[in-house]
Amino acid sequence: MTANRWQSGTATLIALGMIAGAAAPIVAPAPAFAQASFYDVQSNHWAKGFIEALAARDIIKGFPDGSFRPNEPVTRAQFAAMVRNAFNKPASRNPVRFADVPSNYWAYTAIEDAYQKGFMSGYPGNVFNPNQNIPRVQVLVALSNGLNYTPAGSTANVLQVYSDASSIPDYARNSIAAATENQIVVNYPNVRLLNPNQSATRADVAAFIYQALVSAGEATALSSPYIVAGVTPPPPIGNRITVRAGTFIPVKYDKAEKILVAPNEPKPVPVTLTVAENIVVGSAVAIPAGSEIVGELKLVQGAQKGAQFVARELVLPNGTRVPINANSAVITKTETITKGINAGKVLKNAALGAAAAAAIAAITGDRAIATEEVLLGAGIGTVLTLIGVFQGRDRVDLISVNPNTDLDLTLRSDLVLSR
Repeated sequence: MTANRWQSGTATLIALGMIAGAAAPIVAPAPAFAQASFYDVQSNHWAKGFIEALAARDIIKGFPDGSFRPNEPVTRAQFAAMVRNAFNKPASRNPVRFADVPSNYWAYTAIEDAYQKGFMSGYPGNVFNPNQNIPRVQVLVALSNGLNYTPAGSTANVLQVYSDASSIPDYARNSIAAATENQIVVNYPNVRLLNPNQSATRADVAAFIYQALVSAGEATALSSPYIVAGVTPPPPIGNRITVRAGTFIPVKYDKAEKILVAPNEPKPVPVTLTVAENIVVGSAVAIPAGSEIVGELKLVQGAQKGAQFVARELVLPNGTRVPINANSAVITKTETITKGINAGKVLKNAALGAAAAAAIAAITGDRAIATEEVLLGAGIGTVLTLIGVFQGRDRVDLISVNPNTDLDLTLRSDLVLSR
């Protein structure tokens, strides 16, 4: 599809779904109450806040079995149905009859309406391809253009936030830059990967729609590490350069392939990460690759239990140390340790918090693991003291962190650096 064959003209904001058949989402008649939660959207699901906020407002609906099916793709016909009742916008062009959308097709009226409002267009040959899964880039272009956004800064500079910016089609680059500046883009699991040509899921579209509402002043902003806080980088002032809040910082950890921490670690577990790529502002390298970020894994309680890396200090290659406010997403993955488990396999290429080491030692009976090589921020004495906490247990669930994929950081406040 080329730029002049697919355009977007208005914003969205209507229920996800309108699929014919027994498995279709509930769309009509409307239920007596808005379903605000779904059994397949768990407490730690990345899009839970977006989905439930829209469901509470009766903008999106689930399926009759109480599911939302967040990972299912959205077709072009379904997306047309989503925008049908969005904004009370008058038609901007006459209807067109698409060769592959007969008048008895379930989404005929929705497609006609979306076309007339300038929201969607067809492909060469006067076809609409209603059953084609809609790519993420098309959804974002639709929202950006529909809200009449244009990039305030250099498109090339704004799109530097995406490590796969070269995959963005030429026709979409300005619209994606504008959507980024207005914080409509939400990327999971890596905020730097746009995956523009990947099919949009129902969770993706829920997040995009909610962010469109926020950008239009129609909804309260939610906190999520996956919102791309794209803004035009300010020019350097004197010998200072500012890295904006929301900037994504990819990191790596060479000392271990996984870090295990217990839910009852006595204190945060110190970890030092390495910046994996240059962080560029404009044409200047603000944070060089190889810089270190000193921080700690802290336990997170509440609805989303797990561990989160919280950065404290940035150490540049020249030795300069700067306070930094950044954190990772909350890691909730667990690894179960049981009696009889092979401790060697558990510990292979692993680093441990003190309580995690004590738990493994107590449950497996292998106290040889209490060595300085595998411990983070604790001595053997601490581990031996904690072993008694786990004596008599047959199993324990430890939080398992892959530091090379789970700990990428999002800057939470502007970082001002001297050049």
